[in-house]
Amino acid sequence: QVQLVESGGGLVQAGGSLRLSCVASGRAFSSFLMGWFRQAPGKEREVVAAISWSGDSTTYADSVKGRCTISRDNAKNTVYLQMNSLKPEDTAVYYCAARPGYLASYQYWGQGTQVTVSS
Repeated sequence: QVQLVESGGGLVQAGGSLRLSCVASGRAFSSFLMGWFRQAPGKEREVVAAISWSGDSTTYADSVKGRCTISRDNAKNTVYLQMNSLKPEDTAVYYCAARPGYLASYQYWGQGTQVTVSS
């Protein structure tokens, strides 16, 4: 079993920055693909960024490209999302998720952390 705990959310003005963290407990973190998702009120959950088990490969949603950076520290069982130049439309609950390499979908989810960007 893997547990994910996010932190780092909060209230920030437009143009500001936040760094989200997600700590994983349990085994085999370094073998998981990790992702950050978000869900705004009344909207579907969407992927924000993902990172391979080694950290060598990353992908981003078009809406955050150039503003966000996903990274991971396997020694600390932690994945990060650095968000810069935040916009009000980035307001959402942000979730991290883990996907074992043998599965096609994310299996483990955190409880989420609220990010609110004021204009």
